[in-house]
Parts: sequence; C-alpha cells; structure tokens
Amino acid sequence: MIVAIVDGYTDEPAGLGVPPYLGIYPRYAYGAIKKARKDAQIFYLTIDDLRFTFEGEQGIRTKNRTPNVFKVREILSKADLIIYIGGLHTPGKYLSAVPSQVEEVARFLKHFNGTKILGGPAFMGSAHEGGTRISSRELMLADQIFDYIVYGDLEAFLYDLLINPKDADPFRFRTYGELRDYALLGAEVVKQFPDYPEFVIVEIETQRGCPKAMGIGGCSFCTEPVRYKRVEDRPIGDIVEEIKVLYDLGVRHFRVGRQSCIFSYMAKPNGRVPIPNPEAIEKLFKGIREVAPNIKTLHVDNANPAVIANYPEKSIKIAKALIKYGTPGNVVAFGLETADPKVAKRNNLNTTAEETYKAVKILNEIGAKRGYNGMPWLLPGINIIFGLPGETKKSYEITFQFLKRLVDDGLMIRRINIRQVVVFPGTPLWFMKDKVKTEKHKHLIKHYKYKIRHEIDLPMLKRVVPIGTILRDVRAEVYENGLTYGRQIGSYPLIVGIPKQIKLNKFYNVLIVDHGFRSITGIPIPVNVNKESSKVLSYLPGIGKKRITKILTKRPFKNKEEFLALLDKDLRETYSEIVVT
Repeated sequence: MIVAIVDGYTDEPAGLGVPPYLGIYPRYAYGAIKKARKDAQIFYLTIDDLRFTFEGEQGIRTKNRTPNVFKVREILSKADLIIYIGGLHTPGKYLSAVPSQVEEVARFLKHFNGTKILGGPAFMGSAHEGGTRISSRELMLADQIFDYIVYGDLEAFLYDLLINPKDADPFRFRTYGELRDYALLGAEVVKQFPDYPEFVIVEIETQRGCPKAMGIGGCSFCTEPVRYKRVEDRPIGDIVEEIKVLYDLGVRHFRVGRQSCIFSYMAKPNGRVPIPNPEAIEKLFKGIREVAPNIKTLHVDNANPAVIANYPEKSIKIAKALIKYGTPGNVVAFGLETADPKVAKRNNLNTTAEETYKAVKILNEIGAKRGYNGMPWLLPGINIIFGLPGETKKSYEITFQFLKRLVDDGLMIRRINIRQVVVFPGTPLWFMKDKVKTEKHKHLIKHYKYKIRHEIDLPMLKRVVPIGTILRDVRAEVYENGLTYGRQIGSYPLIVGIPKQIKLNKFYNVLIVDHGFRSITGIPIPVNVNKESSKVLSYLPGIGKKRITKILTKRPFKNKEEFLALLDKDLRETYSEIVVT
C-alpha cells in the first residue's frame, strides 16, 4: 500500500504546523497508518513540493524553501491514499513557508485516482487574512474533491479505515490511550521533513480543549472549544516518551505546545480560572530533560494571564520550572484580545486588562534576566484582536493605553500580535447577531496598528534586545532584496535582517545594531574589518561616517590592535571581542 501525506501546514489557536514547525497531524496520521498497516509505504510531501512540481519556480509561494527531491507525480499517481492536512485559523505573517487552502491543493490533486482524505482543522475552512467570515465556497469545494472529510481525529479515522472500513467514522475522536502508539510510531516521519535534522522544531501536544470554556464557555471567536468539547490532559509519561523517540532520531528543538494554557496543564477545574498544578508541570519538564539532556530549544506557547494573576504563588513555581528546564527566548502568548471591559464581556474573553497587567509584571520579575542565547529567559506576548462585536471607537484607545502603560512602567513583552477577527462556523461569533466591526472601523484599525507599531513595538524591542546585544544561533533562512533574514529557533523568534547575503541554513552569532517596528538589524560576528563592505561597517554602533572613511583608507590592518587604536577608549573593549583582521 502506498500513502501520500500532503502537509498544507496548519496554524490554529492551540497549535502550529508551519515550517520550521512540524505539527502534530502528519505525525499522528503516519503513526496510525503504520500501526494498521506495517507494510505501508508512506511518503510525506509538503505543499511546497506540489507547488514546485506542478507550477515550477513560479508556483513557489515561499522564500527560498527547498522542496523535497523525490518524484511527486509518481508518488501521487501510485498512491492508494492521498491525505491532505491543512487549516489556517489564526493567520499570521510567515518567513519561509506559506500555508495552503483547499482551493489551491484541489488543483493539484483532482487528477489523481487515490482515495482522497481531508484532515486537520481545514474542515472548518481557512483564513489567510483577518476581518472575514469563512465562506461556504471552500467547504463545498472540499466536498467535491475529497472522498472523506474528517471532522473528528484524522488518526482515529485512518486507523479504523485501514482495519475495518465499515467502522470508519469521520466524526470519531481518539483517546490519549490510542494516541500513545500513533505518536511513537509517527515520530519517524520527521526524517522526511525538509528542515530535518538541524532546523526542525517539533510541536508536542499536552492538552486539548479549553479549561476556561469548560467553566463559563469559550471566547466568541475561538475554534478550540468548538472542536474539543471537554478538556483532556495528556499523560506525562506519554509526552516524555514521544520526546525521547524524537530526540533519539536527532531532533533537538521542541515546543511543548498544543494547549490553550500551559499553566493550566493538569489544573483543577474552578469555573473561569482553573487552579494550576505546579508539581505536574515540574514533573513533566524534569522528565523531558532527563530523556533529552542536550536539547537546544525547549519552549512553550499559550498561557491564560487570568490563571497567573489569580494564583501568583503557584504560577511563579511554574514559571521557575519553565526557566529551570527550558531554554532562553521562551514566550508565553497571553490572549488579552482587548482591554475594553465591555468588549471582553460581550465576547466572553479569558481575562481582564488588570489581570493581564499583573501577569506581565509577575513574568517580568521571574523571567526578564537575559539568557545565554542573548534573549530574556521567559517573557509574555500579547494577542490583540480588532473587530470584535461590541467595539466602539473608544475601544481601540483603551487597548492602546493599556499597552502604553506596559512601556511606561518599564515592563517587557516579547511581541504584540494584532489580528482582525475571523468568523468560523460553529463558533459563538458565527451565531451572533452583532456584526464584526472590521469594515466599519477599517481606518481606525489601520491607524491604531500604525500607532502601536511605532509607539509600543519599537521602544519595546529596544528594551528586549538593546543595541550591542549578541543573539546566538540565528539561522539564516531567506534572501530578499539583497538582505538575509534569519531567526533563532523557538516560540515567536525575532526576525533579524542582515544587510548582506550570507550562506543560508547556517547558524550565526549576530550583533544587534538597529531596530525596526517588528524586527531588528544584526551583523554576523566576528566582523572581518579588512574584508567587510563599507555598507556593513556603517551599521556598527559608535563608528560613524568619518571613522568609516578612515578605516577604509587604512585597510588592511596588520592586526586587531591596529584597528582598535582608531576607536574611542569606551569602544575598544566591546570591539576587541567581535572583530578580526
């Protein structure tokens, strides 16, 4: 039996599967097939493989991603099963990979005869930009192209289909007991992932469902409680064992994600705000470190600031465990969405502005110290959604003033993610009579995005990574307009623009020399002052145009000391460590 898994990449509220992230769905699907049919030949293809094969260079919607080199047409022609995995529920901007939609993949797959199956969150539709209501067109197209659309768990359906097709139910969900074998058997698909082994970061599931939603219902826009009607915590031993298998395969970067709130893992239900369980989280991360001692990235994803604010002592223990066993540059994304209390109430949101402020302050006290890779150990991020029902013109100013308060009070947040709301089928927002405000407030949204980027993001970036900071292990990822863009591997890594072309898919240590609104400029070190261009030298802090001219006229320098003699005394110590001749 030949099976083709086509990864169209996924991005949803509690999980990420956009390269360099390898998400949960391809791994679980691979494992379920392997358990059911040991003789199956399973080929993992990305949407980029299909784009390159069927549309050539013009079809590549990525920036210098290298497609896999095996024969895509031949695999799809011979495949008995063709499984497409997709679904974009929290659209963002991506550096080197662009998620697909059903319409795109349908063009590629419609001519092949294998049984076609759609899995992942794509059955609810995808949104490549905010401010939209998912149309039925994409869902109707899926019905025309695919023989099966899986509304439950893809892995459960695949196993049942291969063992006893009559019992296969596309609405069935698996248990964590079932998942254990699928996750372990499916780990080996990572070897077919384009970024394997050095650059892949694997998303690890810990929980499904939303603890807050079980108490008082979910947020109006969120698809997580629509898909999962109850909260399930994955057993610690199963998580640790999966990471061990992946680690033994050579994976060194992990995000313990796929949950709505890491601080709510194994928590005790308590209405709106569950009671955290620091002992369970300590046990989990300690176990991970025992089986993966030389891990390079161990990060997390979401956190509910209401949990941290209402249970500060327990949450501080959790934060300390994340720092003790994790790696620097870690970020927990706070779903504030809006600071307007009326909008928050109307949309049944997770938290209040005051709770979020308190949680930001707590994490700053615990995690703001700079780690060995140049980034603070553990910082919050803030998610903002514009266009929610109940918004007024005043709502935008309330949210802006909340963010300004963070800046004015000297606190740090790693990033502010501003999205426009997307209305998905089945969410409370889908059934609300209130219309979303994105069209009505179009100019306000544009104005406040600009205002936040200039007045909040810029000073915050300067605080998080001041000029002179050295970021270590920055992967050079793409070329664009004569620049190289790179980032560290982890949760919400900073994009570093390098003002020259350097070899891609290598790690560099980078000196930060300037700031944009959402990215930074850096120079790879050590800097060879005899060979480096005047353009790059001009970025070096404290040098200046006159000194650049002097450097160029005196090159080549016989040694480093000769170069340092041109600098002011206060710069010599800094540059003695980052230049060579």
